[in-house]
Amino acid sequence: MRIPGSLLFILTSCCIFAQEEQSADSVQRTATFDYNISGNAVELIPQPPPLIQIAGAPKAYYSYFWEFGDGNFSRKEHPRHVYKKEGEYEVNLWATNHYDNGKTPATRPQKVKVDKVTETYEARASLEDDLSLQRNREPVPEEDIAVVLSYKNPKAYVTGGKIYLFYNEQQYKDKNFELTDTRTYHGEKSVREDGFAYTGDISRETALLASAEKGTLFLTQKWQDSTERVNLPLTLEEAKARYKDRSILEFDHMSPGEERNVFFTLRTTPEMLKDTSAIVSVRSIYVPDENYDNHKVREMEMEIVTSHDPNKMSSNATVMNYRLVRFKTFRFKIRFQNNGEGPANTIRLETDIPDMFDKNTLEIEDLYPECPVCPKEENITYSCIDTTFTDKKAIFTFKNIYLPGSEQKNIKEYDSTKGFVKYRIKLAKDFHKKKTKSRTAIYFDKNEPVITNYATTRFLPGISIGAKAGYMISPDLDNHREYFAGITISPYKSYRGYLQAELMVSAGSFDKLRQFTEETVNENGFVDSYAIDALNEYRNLSLYLVPASYRYNLNNFLAVGTGLQLKADLSSKHCITSTGEYTLLIPSEGVNFRDDTRDFVTQTESTTAFANFQTGIFAGFNVGFARIGPSIGARYVYNFNSPHSQVQLYAIWKF
Repeated sequence: MRIPGSLLFILTSCCIFAQEEQSADSVQRTATFDYNISGNAVELIPQPPPLIQIAGAPKAYYSYFWEFGDGNFSRKEHPRHVYKKEGEYEVNLWATNHYDNGKTPATRPQKVKVDKVTETYEARASLEDDLSLQRNREPVPEEDIAVVLSYKNPKAYVTGGKIYLFYNEQQYKDKNFELTDTRTYHGEKSVREDGFAYTGDISRETALLASAEKGTLFLTQKWQDSTERVNLPLTLEEAKARYKDRSILEFDHMSPGEERNVFFTLRTTPEMLKDTSAIVSVRSIYVPDENYDNHKVREMEMEIVTSHDPNKMSSNATVMNYRLVRFKTFRFKIRFQNNGEGPANTIRLETDIPDMFDKNTLEIEDLYPECPVCPKEENITYSCIDTTFTDKKAIFTFKNIYLPGSEQKNIKEYDSTKGFVKYRIKLAKDFHKKKTKSRTAIYFDKNEPVITNYATTRFLPGISIGAKAGYMISPDLDNHREYFAGITISPYKSYRGYLQAELMVSAGSFDKLRQFTEETVNENGFVDSYAIDALNEYRNLSLYLVPASYRYNLNNFLAVGTGLQLKADLSSKHCITSTGEYTLLIPSEGVNFRDDTRDFVTQTESTTAFANFQTGIFAGFNVGFARIGPSIGARYVYNFNSPHSQVQLYAIWKF
């Protein structure tokens, strides 16, 4: 059946419209590649999906990471690789989208078959140190990242040893990564237990010092230093104390100066920290010779991101324990990229410094482009970085530098267009437990600024246990006396508002006196009259529960609060003492005769448990050290059943 042209146009238009309505971020994309092979040399040509430009952002682009399937890799867009021998190799392309609105393209390996060897394979020495960690991109929740652990034999003889990869830091409740794949090419074997045979001997060969690799996409970070260490059991215990998971590989038959690469695929979990400013890390330990304890350590920091944009601000202060941070130093990092068509000569970074940090303690740890600190001279003709401050900001200014633009002609390496400043800072003397947000305005020469994401800091809630004791007054009761003691549970040293629960036990007593007269007419027509005093004495052991109250610290020394209070008597002893005085009344003569021989005293006693349930609401205040430490307070409670009113006076010490 032939479809009319008008109907076909309508159907096609609807289909196109529906596709446009689909969120670009929900469409799964795959990066493939083509290749040309000549003998054992292959030229790779990426074929990533089209970019979806973010409105207002610099021009979108891809960065690339290739695994050639023989233990080698490249970061070039169009690499040429020579294989050592014939065979079939599985090549993997990782394409990372920058300034792009779509999902990161999925990885799909392809087979490359080498039938003959026509060129000589040459192993390239690339390691400046004996141990290196690299990654293909920053982690995004529910995406894969490739981590390359590279190691080199520094000995003058053939060795065998172990390499460790530690991941998933203990400080985070949820796991950030799942190790989904390990790719080895030199016979490395996985080991379940780290039962290393320690000899206690130390090889005295000179160790190489590490140098930091510059750039942000493949940044290799140092853990303390990378000089050779000798106390392997201590290093392993330190790593186990910090990380939940580890992978251990054994290797052997490694020639002097030989370099090897191991590839790990880490899938970021859905529970991964959602803070785009958080810094997580993995750590490697390299034991080059199983006969000695000599080893090296390398740690790689990674920034959690929601998109792969190069202008970022991050911090390791994302999650802090308030009890333990007083004298700690925290690190922040600002990354930037020149996306212009020409080089930038002046780059200014205006970054927020929250009140809780002391600007006077700020120190630059590392930076790129590398340059010294500017002197106080006015006219400077060489490259340097100047640091100035306003009330709320720190301003880092790179002067007289050359940072090429990503759109500049003859620029092939995108890493050369990137830079960063990494600084450390301490807390101010008077800091509070509150969340902070910082971001940076990046100025390239005289262009409009690029604004980064927010780097957030927040504190773990922590638990504060309080000891509470005091006195209760019930105006509606006679001779009421009640003393109580208990505990409180609340977040540790909250800044403003917080919830608090309380549990208290009290011992109380009160009296209730009834006075009345009982009269009966006897057989003589006279009246037997008794004036009775009935004293009711109550002795109670009570339990008070505040399941939740809302408290608000007005400042360091004054707090107010309100909440719900429940009460039940665990045991209640009721004693009734009745005293009767006898009087004979003769109504006809109007005469009263007092006869104390017929007076009486009676006493009854009863005990009940779990009785007298009460529910009430309260409001009150504290004066003293409101957030932590000792204070005194008063609280008025209104109960929904009698007795209605209660006043609590108490002292509390929160730890």
